Amino acid sequence: MNKLIKIRDVSSKYDITARTLRYYEDMGLLRSIRSEDVTYRMYDEDAVRRIEQILILRKLNISIKDIQRIFSASGSDVVLDVLGKKVENIDDEVSLLHELKNIVLDFIQEIERMNFTDNADIKQLYNKAKEIETQFVSVDYIGKPSNVSRLIEITDQLDKKVPDVMVVRVPGFRAITSGEQTWMDIFKEGGYMWQLWRHYDKFKTVIFDCLDFTLPKEDKAEMVCAIKDEVTAEDVQPFNIIDFPGGLYAMAVSIDEDNESIEKVQNKIYKWLENTNFILDESRDFMFNMPYLDEENQYNNDIEKGLGYKQMQRYVPIKLKEE
Repeated sequence: MNKLIKIRDVSSKYDITARTLRYYEDMGLLRSIRSEDVTYRMYDEDAVRRIEQILILRKLNISIKDIQRIFSASGSDVVLDVLGKKVENIDDEVSLLHELKNIVLDFIQEIERMNFTDNADIKQLYNKAKEIETQFVSVDYIGKPSNVSRLIEITDQLDKKVPDVMVVRVPGFRAITSGEQTWMDIFKEGGYMWQLWRHYDKFKTVIFDCLDFTLPKEDKAEMVCAIKDEVTAEDVQPFNIIDFPGGLYAMAVSIDEDNESIEKVQNKIYKWLENTNFILDESRDFMFNMPYLDEENQYNNDIEKGLGYKQMQRYVPIKLKEE
């Protein structure tokens, strides 16, 4: 019988977590051996070689779905097809990046003519860039047709090639809820948000330093805010306390809270889902939250400079595909 290697030894040797090894097993890429004598997983020499193959393919940014195709096929046709398409994608991206580089160099020349001050901070630079973008849309510069439309096309294509999406597990937590309300009712004086900040000392963060989550519901919304374990219903009247279930989400970020940016992030997550072993979990709601990065903290009179812009984190509920 081949020599068996413990999961912790494999994990240490290849710098890979035991959780990732178990995930590869769940996806059908790998098999372990377990006996009645031991409770932990062990791998034989064939399994170790398979692990090495998986790690090489993942280093090449080959998706789990394509690795499944490679391992389930006989011969080398599938792996050659997958790697060939990867080369094509790289060539396309290199071409786009070269074109993007030339556009950025043009922008640099134009911006240099506009006399940016040396001490302009990020916020001023951001606002100035917005103004320049508006000018570029309507006029030519440096004797060339306007590049903005092409810049948008390129960055959109690059966005599709490199979706900045990550999987997060939001833990379940006790929370107060606004119930379903119109946006006007939530933010009006005396409304949910006004009442919420009166209980600031009772809140706790759940993820990414944000106190609350918003669950959009057509023309209404529900807001939930995590509270400390010792808080009682009497402490937070007139709010109701609920147990928020949490769960697995695909998360991506949009900037400045504009509708176009939010829709772009939503579509990016959907596109990302197509090439994963996850699907949309329709039993739970979409949600978003925003870290408080650039606001005056009215509770200790400190100024949190932050990023200088608003950042929204969009969460799409997901679950693993069933076999």
